[in-house]
Amino acid sequence: MNNNLFQIRVTGILVEYGKILLVKQNVSSNRAWSLPGGRLEVGESLEQGIVREMAEETGVQTRVVRLLYLCDKPDSVSPILHITFLMERLSGELTLPTNEFDENPIHDVRMVPIGELTQYGFSEKFKTIVLGELPEVGSYCGHKQNIGL
Repeated sequence: MNNNLFQIRVTGILVEYGKILLVKQNVSSNRAWSLPGGRLEVGESLEQGIVREMAEETGVQTRVVRLLYLCDKPDSVSPILHITFLMERLSGELTLPTNEFDENPIHDVRMVPIGELTQYGFSEKFKTIVLGELPEVGSYCGHKQNIGL
């Protein structure tokens, strides 16, 4: 498979005490914060990919609790399949990554109150989904805009 034609992106949702883990990086013109995650590397399982991305981007060691959503963005230049997992922290403290090999560096890592997600550029729909304790787990949701991303 040529990754220049199709991307697999894994993202993680870590919620603790009413807060969600976010990273600050250039996402789009209207949003500077995102869920931790990134592209799956060749030879890597989905679980290995999201655990690696969470550690690299946030300093936190995690484990996958369960699959949350599959969604896609087929209309981009390089179509993307988004796979989002609910994560649990095993150890570690939030730290800013070195960004030494990253074309889109992370500028901040923080736990944000779920009720404030819209202030970080997330949609009201996504905030409602997270506040509703992530219903429809394991579902294919179509275009990523269907879950407010």
